[in-house]
Amino acid sequence: MNEQVIRQTNNTSTALIDAIPDARRREQLLWLLAATTFLVFFQGYMIAPLIPRLAAVFDVSVQTIGLAVPAYLIAYGTATLVYGPFSDRLGRRPVIITSLSIFVVLTVLTSFAHSAMELTTFRLMTGLGAGGIVPLALMLIGDLFPYQERGRPIGWLFGAMAGGMACGSVAGVMLEPLISWRGLFWGVAAFSCITLFGLLPYRSLLGKGTVTVKPSLRVVARGYWALLDTVRGRRTYTYVFLNAVFHSGVFTWLGVYFSRRYGVGEVGIGLALLGYGVPGFLFGPAIGRLADRFGRSYLIPLGLVLAGACAFGLALDIPIVLAPVLVTLLSLGYDLTQPLLAGIVTDLGPKRGQAVGLMAFILFVGFGVGSLIFGAMLPLGIATDLFLFGGCAIVAGIVALVLFRAETPK
Repeated sequence: MNEQVIRQTNNTSTALIDAIPDARRREQLLWLLAATTFLVFFQGYMIAPLIPRLAAVFDVSVQTIGLAVPAYLIAYGTATLVYGPFSDRLGRRPVIITSLSIFVVLTVLTSFAHSAMELTTFRLMTGLGAGGIVPLALMLIGDLFPYQERGRPIGWLFGAMAGGMACGSVAGVMLEPLISWRGLFWGVAAFSCITLFGLLPYRSLLGKGTVTVKPSLRVVARGYWALLDTVRGRRTYTYVFLNAVFHSGVFTWLGVYFSRRYGVGEVGIGLALLGYGVPGFLFGPAIGRLADRFGRSYLIPLGLVLAGACAFGLALDIPIVLAPVLVTLLSLGYDLTQPLLAGIVTDLGPKRGQAVGLMAFILFVGFGVGSLIFGAMLPLGIATDLFLFGGCAIVAGIVALVLFRAETPK
């Protein structure tokens, strides 16, 4: 009897939502996907500013506990190579629901870690399990929105990424003294459950499998190679990687930067990072509209140069009140680059699942590699790291003026 009532309630809920006009339902699904993306990045980056605190909790060095960040990011990126083709074969719906369910379970399990090794291992497993969430969200945007309208929804999604990074960093260090780092993971799992059940009534928009013939691994590999066999593809994916290396390298270690340079504690670190993600959260859709209207040929180089200049500024001997301003502008540099590169990726070929999956792989591996490189260079001094990373970003921005000159409105 109870099962029948539940089934009738679910069918009624789905029927009511199906009755809403498609455009409105599409927007509502976009908000849910953005919320889910926000939580993935919140969980992914709430660890970074806690590195000094967790090093003390587990009695290890900051470099050792810092491995928990790239372990998650590189595993996440690697898994996207599998989820993308799977979604092209099985449909978006089963893959994103399964991936989000795994994310919830492993987030809870992470809270029970009792050593740095256990924490890093659970983070790696979470990355492997959750690797289908953000790529599938991007693929769904590609399925539901035409290219000329894609900038705004992609802006929302990347704004959610930036907001998750910012809020995860701030809330992580500020709430940890109140609810403990374990409580942070429980909270993320609880909110992720809400978004998981919120997606279920939109099953019809999440799509079904459309490919009846299962491609072999060789065919899948050829699909990835085809994406890299064009000048536009190689150029775009290269900049996805370089941009990810730069931003993750700098951002992951900002907690250590503020701790060592200004001697601030967890709350101070949280306040200093408060502005990171705000530009994307507030202006992500507007930046997307600018890209749709005027193209990406100047916005991408501008974002790279701006971010590099902010890294240069942080390396200088500046007052503490100025550092958070540069952190906020650093975030704006990310919002001017990565979402726009993602928009190009969704237009690279008919196999959008593979195209976005490859981008997510390169993006998250770049995040992990950037964190590892910056951490390995810490003995040189954080200022030296920031100078080198910033200089590379500025050079990449200048070169991008030539490489992306053809990315004008269609």
